[in-house]
Amino acid sequence: MHLDHDPSAAPADTIGFDDFLKADIRVGTIVEAEPYPEARKPSLKLRIDLGPGVGVKKSCAQIAALYSPETLVGRQVAAVVNFPPRQIGKALSEVLTLGFADEEGRVVLFQPDRPVPNGSRLF
Repeated sequence: MHLDHDPSAAPADTIGFDDFLKADIRVGTIVEAEPYPEARKPSLKLRIDLGPGVGVKKSCAQIAALYSPETLVGRQVAAVVNFPPRQIGKALSEVLTLGFADEEGRVVLFQPDRPVPNGSRLF
C-alpha cells in the first residue's frame, strides 16, 4: 500500500460511512517507549494503553526523527487497533500509531487536544 504524503495530492476515492467505520481508531496513552535502532527508518517501540476493551498493545512507529522515548510516556496518541499485527524487523507491531508528515517527511503524532478516556473511538 502506498500512502501519499504530498499535501497537494487530490483526495482518495470516495468511500461510504460504513467503510470508514471499518477502521477502528482509538486513543491511548503511551506507557513505555524505547529506541528501535534495528528499524530501517528512525523508529521507536511503543506500548500503548488503549483502554479496557483493547488493552496494552505494541507499536513500532517511525517517529524517532522528532520524538525521544522520554518525551512520549504519558502522551495520548491515536491508533488503528483492528489491522492484523505486522512484523517490523524483529519486533511485532500490533497497532498502527497515526501521524502526519511535516514539510521534511518526518512523522508528527496525531493526538487529541484535550485528554479523553483511553479506548475512546474516533468518529
